[in-house]
Amino acid sequence: MSSVLVLFSNPVSDSFREVAVEAALRAGAFLRSHFGARPRVSYKGSPTNLVTEMDRGAEAIILDAIRARFPGHRVLAEESGSLPGAEPYRWIVDPLDGTTNYAHGFPIYAVSIALEVDSALALGVVYDPSREECFVAERGRGATLNGAPLRVSGTPVLAESLLGTSYPNDIRGAPRDNLAEHAALMYRCRSVRSIGSAVLGLAAVAAGRLDGYWEQRLGAWDIAAGALLIREAGGTATALAGSPLDLDAPSIAATNGAIHAEILEALKEVASKR
Repeated sequence: MSSVLVLFSNPVSDSFREVAVEAALRAGAFLRSHFGARPRVSYKGSPTNLVTEMDRGAEAIILDAIRARFPGHRVLAEESGSLPGAEPYRWIVDPLDGTTNYAHGFPIYAVSIALEVDSALALGVVYDPSREECFVAERGRGATLNGAPLRVSGTPVLAESLLGTSYPNDIRGAPRDNLAEHAALMYRCRSVRSIGSAVLGLAAVAAGRLDGYWEQRLGAWDIAAGALLIREAGGTATALAGSPLDLDAPSIAATNGAIHAEILEALKEVASKR
């Protein structure tokens, strides 16, 4: 069954937040301690889709932390895949978002951990080890950055906005490479940034640093925590067509809310010309 992203107002248990934050910080410290060492690289089906031993090491730290406290919970992790467990809990883990950046010594990468309860996102944690920034969102409780409340930007129109995006890992053979969308939106906004981490791009929208972010095709682990951050910070996150996010087939358009309709319209125009 498709897992459409749903948000409810029930507060999440403090123990869930504590485990997620501690696991993200520990995994981030591990990544930071090995940063710059040019890790061994292998590939996931494409010469542009990298994985390193650091991805696997950070994921092991996170999975060990979750299993130690919640051994019966399900997990979806980027490297390990779907791990069985009992309903209603599912953790969604990206141990190292921005692997290509990390492998090249470019210090833009992040750890992302989210928790679904009854198929509704309840908790999201994003940790940026380079800047020691920890973003946390809990449904109904808002979003914070290092404990301070987050709010999306007040930019009123697309023409005044700064946007973010990225490209498919298999861009050389991807039927939709995002280049036409990038070109169309570049002419409608102030500029577009591609930082190589969807997780940090979405966190930047929640923090008001970017006004919007879109991407064609991602994994659930790329968007789960970030989508909750944005919504709890007062923004909007949908699929590219404007429908609810579907973590089983995720694309994303995420904004401060004010420019959302304009971004969706621009993306629709591009799609209509294919």
